[in-house]
Amino acid sequence: MTIPVPSDTSAVASPAIPDAAALALRAVHRAASELRRGTPVLLRGGEQPLVVAAAEAVGARGLAELAAAARTPPVLLLAPARAAAVAPTPALRPVQGAEASAVALRLPPGLLDPAALRSLADPTAERLLPEGTRPERVPVPAGAAAALALAKLGRLLPALVAAPAREGPGLLRQDLLSVEAAQVLAYPATAATSLRKVAEAAVPLEAAPDARIVAFRAADGGIEHLAILVGRPEAQEAPLARMHSECFTGDLLGSLRCDCGPQLQGAIGRMAAEGAGVLLYLAQEGRGIGLVNKLRAYALQDAGLDTLDANRALGWGADERNFLVAATMLRQLGIGRVRLLTNNPEKLAALAACGIAVEGRVAHAFAPNGVNDGYLETKARRFGHLLA
Repeated sequence: MTIPVPSDTSAVASPAIPDAAALALRAVHRAASELRRGTPVLLRGGEQPLVVAAAEAVGARGLAELAAAARTPPVLLLAPARAAAVAPTPALRPVQGAEASAVALRLPPGLLDPAALRSLADPTAERLLPEGTRPERVPVPAGAAAALALAKLGRLLPALVAAPAREGPGLLRQDLLSVEAAQVLAYPATAATSLRKVAEAAVPLEAAPDARIVAFRAADGGIEHLAILVGRPEAQEAPLARMHSECFTGDLLGSLRCDCGPQLQGAIGRMAAEGAGVLLYLAQEGRGIGLVNKLRAYALQDAGLDTLDANRALGWGADERNFLVAATMLRQLGIGRVRLLTNNPEKLAALAACGIAVEGRVAHAFAPNGVNDGYLETKARRFGHLLA
């Protein structure tokens, strides 16, 4: 798990964010939105700007725009795990250094069309490559890591069509949105430290009548995160706290595939029993991959993969969450010390690394239900969760 921590931890508690940082956040947010619409964007920062488009979203018009802005024929950028499935050849052996986060494949011209690209990006697609087709591995262009990160910020599959951009007036006439690679890579930490309280209201809950909900928003106006406060945790020295990643299927629909619903309601009930607590409801569905990709991961799990390998097959890491978000929210609430309600030791380390004093762990395990037994076993065996 990557835990972005600001070099100046006082920034987490600062009441304002510099204008330049806010503008950078907005630029990245807009670029990710362009990718979701199937529009190419320019990624700057290396010796040569890179023009990129999301493989799962780009259409014929987007590919034409990319071709008009490109200096050379485009390549397909994939995470290594996905590239190994698309083209399982010795040439795609693991690599070290800057190339380790991406693989670049030169595709035959016939595969540079929207339907083929979506199939190559999505491991739940039925067909990959026509028989006998062998993509050629080529050098990974500068900016590839930032390109994949930008797709992830848009909750897209990390698979992009990319090419070095040609310079000059012709490129400017393409009117493509431009963003700096460094801004993309800095976005998770910058967005987290820019979170501010934007709304608060009393919301009595069935299990906790004395509850409030506080909403937080980043400087780019992106997705809100919520804090559920039971009683007055800010008045306690080290209140009970939980970092809970949103789960539409488990929290709202009562899905049996996970233990998220019982964990959510159990945490609120435990806090009510203690008289106080804070539950940070983080907009980081599916360990940070988003709802659509979580559903894709479910399809891969139904085909035999566990939850960790399914995420990797999609090109994502095992856990993509950013717990600096939680640390910023706690500081905004005036809470600097907590007892953490969790089974995940990495959450303890992550929150402590972000400057919150973790006084101890409070166990939060629930028995399997006959459907999620394998899921819980994977949590314990491969993620190190303490479920015993």
